[in-house]
Amino acid sequence: MEDIKQGKLAQELDFVSHHVRTKLDELKRQEVNRLRTLIKAKHDLEGGNDIAVDHQALLKQFEHLNHMNPHTFEVEDLDRLIKSATNDLENFDKERHEEFKRYEMMKEHDRREHLKTLDEEQRKKEEEHYEEMKKKHADHPKVNHPGSQNQLKEVWEEADGLDPEDFDPKTFFNLHDTNGDGFFDEQELEALFTKELEKIYDPTNEEDDMVEMEEERLRMREHVMNEVDSNKDRLVSLDEFLVATKKKEFLEPDSWETLEQNQAYTDEEMREFEEHLAQQEQDLNQRTVDLQKQREELERQQEQLNAQKVELQQAVEHMERLKSEKVEPPPEVHVEGNADPEVHAADNQLHPDQEAHPPGHQEIPQHHQDTPQEHQEQHNQDLPQQGQPQGHHDGLPNQQNVAQDQHNLA
Repeated sequence: MEDIKQGKLAQELDFVSHHVRTKLDELKRQEVNRLRTLIKAKHDLEGGNDIAVDHQALLKQFEHLNHMNPHTFEVEDLDRLIKSATNDLENFDKERHEEFKRYEMMKEHDRREHLKTLDEEQRKKEEEHYEEMKKKHADHPKVNHPGSQNQLKEVWEEADGLDPEDFDPKTFFNLHDTNGDGFFDEQELEALFTKELEKIYDPTNEEDDMVEMEEERLRMREHVMNEVDSNKDRLVSLDEFLVATKKKEFLEPDSWETLEQNQAYTDEEMREFEEHLAQQEQDLNQRTVDLQKQREELERQQEQLNAQKVELQQAVEHMERLKSEKVEPPPEVHVEGNADPEVHAADNQLHPDQEAHPPGHQEIPQHHQDTPQEHQEQHNQDLPQQGQPQGHHDGLPNQQNVAQDQHNLA
């Protein structure tokens, strides 16, 4: 294992056949393309939200490969891959424990929040029920120490159907090395603890949590690995197993403390967790308010756009209506001055002798030329004001001319 961690195994890559190297080159190119696609997608997503992109964090995704050479799989790539995989395995259990701790704290938080919604009597009943379930869960048969002689003999008898008096470590190892590679891996070890876990957890019981059961299985496997895996390669060889069966801890183990005897979190961790949840809730509420304001603003803008759209539609319909009617303006009549052309026509018929004026006759301005009737009315209005008949004065017709006009009208 130390040779693997130190990169000595990677040197063996130089001795593999050509077709293996060719396949490794192709796999590396596929992996590099996959990572580039993921990084681009992440970059686009974060850039769209105006969030600064952490390029160093993105490059960490390439730590298991030499991204400076994206085309061929070399010794450095194998070395990086081994170190990355080893690091992942070492961190796996730690991450699992942290995840379980958060799960337990959230479960307790939800229980407390539920109690706040109850009245005094209901809260008392709920607390009593909770304590009853805890007590019921803790009431189970003795759990053997994982990896001990008693625990393995129980598997030998109940799972393998063999006489516990005939227990043989080497035979037991060969029976449970299911893939026959000469090692107990983590999955094969965890399978050995199923009988012990069934003593504590039953999926049909209200008080038993299957998430807790898997955490208990993980704790058992970790304990055996720490006790038996002497070279820390996360595998238990036959030799390591046989050596462990001769230790005092195998023959006379200490009692095993289950999860109900070991709370996953401290009171301080629970307090910090709830404070973090409260802050998250506050942030979410503020975010909700901001989003509501944005929604209202967008709705207001939409209303304005709809109103403008309606106005534009009305204008288009009006233009289309005018276009379909094809309304043409009446022909224009050109006249001189402000006189009515019909009046001129009548004047021309009534006064043909006025087309030519005698010498010295002053032409009446066009705006003073009235119809005969209007001329008579104006003359009758002037008589009372003057008190005497007036003759031809200032270019206006006298009484004799008026009489002649009346005669012509008749």
